[in-house]
Amino acid sequence: METHFINSVTRLRATQLLLCTLAILLFSPTTTLSELPRGFKATPDSSTQTFQPLLSDSTGNFSLGFLRVNKTQLALAVLHVPSSEPFWLANPAQLARWSDRTHLTFNGSLVLSDPQTRTYWSTHTDADHVILLNNSNLLIQSANQNEAPAWQSFDFPTNTLVENQNFTSKMVLISSNGLYSMRLGPDFIGLYANFNEGSDQIYLRHKAMEAKTDIVENKGPIYAQINPDRYLGMYQTGNPLPADVQKFNSYQTPITGFLRVRLEPDGNLVGYFWDGSKWVLDYRAISQTCELPSACGSYGLCTAGNGCSCLDNRTEFASGECFAAQSGDFCSDGIPRNNFWVLRRNGVEPPYKELMGYQTTSSLAQCERLCERNCSCWGAVFNNASGFCYMMDYPIQTLVGVGDETKMGYFKVREGAGRKKMNVGVGVGIGVMCGVVLILVGIVGVWRFRVWKRKRGGGAVKSRFMEQYGGVSPGPYKDLGSASFRSIEMGST
Repeated sequence: METHFINSVTRLRATQLLLCTLAILLFSPTTTLSELPRGFKATPDSSTQTFQPLLSDSTGNFSLGFLRVNKTQLALAVLHVPSSEPFWLANPAQLARWSDRTHLTFNGSLVLSDPQTRTYWSTHTDADHVILLNNSNLLIQSANQNEAPAWQSFDFPTNTLVENQNFTSKMVLISSNGLYSMRLGPDFIGLYANFNEGSDQIYLRHKAMEAKTDIVENKGPIYAQINPDRYLGMYQTGNPLPADVQKFNSYQTPITGFLRVRLEPDGNLVGYFWDGSKWVLDYRAISQTCELPSACGSYGLCTAGNGCSCLDNRTEFASGECFAAQSGDFCSDGIPRNNFWVLRRNGVEPPYKELMGYQTTSSLAQCERLCERNCSCWGAVFNNASGFCYMMDYPIQTLVGVGDETKMGYFKVREGAGRKKMNVGVGVGIGVMCGVVLILVGIVGVWRFRVWKRKRGGGAVKSRFMEQYGGVSPGPYKDLGSASFRSIEMGST
């Protein structure tokens, strides 16, 4: 009887230990799950330096978790585990704090919040569980598997698209620095630059070539998709044939590997495939560096074959910046202000002038006047051959150097910006020259003073002077001892 009781207690304790261990495994911040059930809750682990996984797909290639940003901030991200590349962020524009007060919860809706202060992000759904597919798509589903997902991350891309993911006119890709975006027009893919708040400049417009099928007006919206056959296609809803095909380098080659495209921080749309160990470059929407929207930064000059320099020809190009980045306009309470100086440069044009608006003017002076008193105009480029005046309503970015001197630029630079990186060689040269002049003035002054004292003091003074300088008598400036002068030159360098 006693033995039976002891065995029962032992089994009970073993069961309790198993349940306790299971609970620890399920809710440990370092343990990843295959799905998130209702009642799930997780907080960031202070010991995590980069990424804290919470949910994995069936292959282990993708994981949903907390991505640590700038040490103190947190993004909810889907990560490609082998490369540690984030494919999707829930809250790129509103990062949470990396703190034990920040919680990710699921009670029908997936919510990232600090319960004491604010909600950072929410799916606003009412479903049963969260799963991650092996194509990186995060789904919130009801218990009925036949129902469409209540929410999916593929409908809210950040800067990346993967193969078979539809990109529609309701979506937007935004580069990680927030400067560039990709959107669809009625029959084209457009890339846009946001160099000034509220001012989007299109810098690439790829119209559907309609080689295999036409886009029919009012027959449904278009969408873009990365086809597994290794091209970026443009389609019209209801028609399986692509209206446009942008081929990857590996098009129609026997290469396998997961495909993706990403809108990069330089504004280029770039395609890659995973070869099992690294991402291989497979496609570039913009092939030439100088065709990028700001290849050399603000007030930069990009010349094919010569790389980057600065528009003013004096500032040294360093760290991708000529003058500090600027924003805003040239008005105060609607009144124009002359708080700028003007930089002019011939032989330049914008890299995307074909996509810019312009006015026709009779002269460069008229073109400049249009920009001068326009609060939102930062610069203008005038083509003397055509009379086209291209106005820029955003802080000046990179211009392209061309051989045609009839293309003339007028650029505003806000006072206090620029002219801060004087050529180091010039600065050192000026300093040395000033030092030499001061030394020579001092020598002449001392000599004149001593001559004056010699004349007043007579032979005694002269004797003391001769004794002090070893018998070398001072004469006119041009007769100074060469050895003494060489020592002065060496001392001033």
